Amino acid sequence: MEWILVSVTGRIARVGLDEAESAMVSHNSTRVDHDVVRCAIPAPSGVVGAVTSSGMAHRLSVESLPCLPPGGPWSLWDAPETSAVLPLSDGERLVGLYSLDPEAAPLALGTVKGVVKRVVPEYKGWDSWEVITLKDDDAVIGCAHATDSDDLVFITSDAQLLRLSARETRPQGRPAGGMAGIKLAEDATVLFFGAIPKSDRDTAIVATLATGPDSAASVKTTAVSEYPAKGRATAGVRTQRFLKGQDHLLLAWAGLPPVRACDAKGAPRNLPACEDRRDGTGTKVYGPFFAFGSGTIK
Repeated sequence: MEWILVSVTGRIARVGLDEAESAMVSHNSTRVDHDVVRCAIPAPSGVVGAVTSSGMAHRLSVESLPCLPPGGPWSLWDAPETSAVLPLSDGERLVGLYSLDPEAAPLALGTVKGVVKRVVPEYKGWDSWEVITLKDDDAVIGCAHATDSDDLVFITSDAQLLRLSARETRPQGRPAGGMAGIKLAEDATVLFFGAIPKSDRDTAIVATLATGPDSAASVKTTAVSEYPAKGRATAGVRTQRFLKGQDHLLLAWAGLPPVRACDAKGAPRNLPACEDRRDGTGTKVYGPFFAFGSGTIK
């Protein structure tokens, strides 16, 4: 089956994998540049939807993408940037992919301002279409398929994490503007939004990086199951305690292990072992960190 992969550094390609091969990817510990995956989705029909930060979706054909050789470790070093295959405006970026199968689970979207939406499946062969109506100062930060039994996760710049049941967000039509997802403190923004399938709830990981003007950065990875579920439009719970001199999260992510990190050039960065305390201070790290993502294709 053909899969489409997008790296956290904004590169996109396809790879042919069967079920056994895709499962093996998560066990590959060898690191290479541009190996941190933002999203991966099977494309049995040869076409998927590509969601951008402006709330638009574009029809993306598998055949328009270069094919990676089978085997691993996976690297998107030679893959084109998303701006080369999608009609992106200045400042607009790809935030995720989704299936155009009308029987697929609703698409869940989260925004920088804390809005959440699940979209009623609808696709009529368009090249581009709107999946959410955004306010002028808002942008989509993440997207994923989510059934009623799955969890939705927001993580904010002031280190708050909200895990809520997707069933609290009823699916809406494409033009709708969504509803309140997480209650934000003044000046806080959403750094990460994603979905955790019910089947992965006990294995998923949260990764955060705290920093500030007078302190080294610190990284913490903790099991998603350590965070209690709360209702929609609430503030969530603290996910990392700041050290002296730290005042915000720079990076945040939640998903299936192994969690990986890289710098802006795609070079691997090491992460500490997972810790039990959901609001611990983390481990100090030095050197540049650009993004967290997954080493798993699922």
